[in-house]
Amino acid sequence: MNMTSTDSVLTRAEKLCAQRNVRLTPQRLEVLRLMSLQDGAISAYDLLDLLKASEPQAKPPTVYRALDFLLEQGFVHKVESTNSYVLCHHFDEATHTSAMFICDRCGSVKEETTEGMEEMMHVLAAKNGFALHHNVVEAHGLCSACAEIEACNSREACSHDHSFAVKKRGR
Repeated sequence: MNMTSTDSVLTRAEKLCAQRNVRLTPQRLEVLRLMSLQDGAISAYDLLDLLKASEPQAKPPTVYRALDFLLEQGFVHKVESTNSYVLCHHFDEATHTSAMFICDRCGSVKEETTEGMEEMMHVLAAKNGFALHHNVVEAHGLCSACAEIEACNSREACSHDHSFAVKKRGR
């Protein structure tokens, strides 16, 4: 994400926090800024390493408290299957169901809103006597770039990076 996009994310978050009467502290804002600079998901400890550049005294609880706040406000999502976090690109929408497409080769995560899935999830939940508050769908596979590399049959003559292997997931 470029700086213009990062500035836009931070401005939108500040406005929403003001409307919600919640405090976006400098540390929370910095964690959100760092998240907005990521192309995909990032672990809390990798985020801590980045935060230490501006706050050398930062410890794991600092990051986890900021992430908890950002999750609560809907600014980020937790990718449960990889124990990582990704910026929500739709946090202006009060509620939405997100589909996270996770590449098992390069680790990239792309978020999409899922029109119609929200209602279907609520129907399924009600059918099972469950009151649904929030849901995120996680799907694993290969992004288009990694699918192209995995399909490559001329490893010696191509320019692809074949050094990464697809991570095998339990079924």
